[in-house]
Amino acid sequence: MPKTYLLIILFSLFLIDKMQAQQKEQSSKLGIKYLEYFPEIIEGKDKLPLLIFLHGMGERGNDLNKLKVHGPPSFLDNKKDFPFITISPQCPDTVYWNEEILLPFYEEIINKYPIDKDRIYITGLSMGGFGTWGSIVAKPNLFAAAAPICGGGNPNKLEAVKSMPIWVFHGAKDNVVPIIRSQEMVDRLKKLGSKVKFTIYPKADHNSWTITYANPELYKWFLSHKKK
Repeated sequence: MPKTYLLIILFSLFLIDKMQAQQKEQSSKLGIKYLEYFPEIIEGKDKLPLLIFLHGMGERGNDLNKLKVHGPPSFLDNKKDFPFITISPQCPDTVYWNEEILLPFYEEIINKYPIDKDRIYITGLSMGGFGTWGSIVAKPNLFAAAAPICGGGNPNKLEAVKSMPIWVFHGAKDNVVPIIRSQEMVDRLKKLGSKVKFTIYPKADHNSWTITYANPELYKWFLSHKKK
């Protein structure tokens, strides 16, 4: 095959791949890079629910393709009907998720997109699980529901989120983030009167997220909640 034709074919395949990709690379005014996903147009809906996904430590840096290894970004390029605007920011490799980075980013995103402000949801794994706990504690009135996976936080700061729907996930054999980090958060919430849900995978180690994000019940659960 002539080299010219081969280049044309390869370029065409590249364009097809780009056209099929449902996630777009974006950068916020704050300098935070992120993946943006929109479902296909839903008739009669001018505002859509928002799902924020916070990745783990291994996906920090400047390459957004890293985010497509785990969580919703791993399957959204092949989805047209995922019923959320999904925003997946990337944490710089010199820091961890923290409220100083995330809260201004959330504000920018919410003002930029056609989002139903009564249906803003957040989830994250490992470092992103910690980021999820930190976000809802720092801004409890922003979120309608949260799903932290193999994360943790300060159980003494949970008073403000005792009424928020929260579904916690952790692997019983996790030797990176011990399950006690989630357990102490759940125990404190229950003492405060919360109806928090806690799913423990008896045989799972640190990767308790693959089975979680593959479960359609998680997304149905999110959509069943609106901010009061």
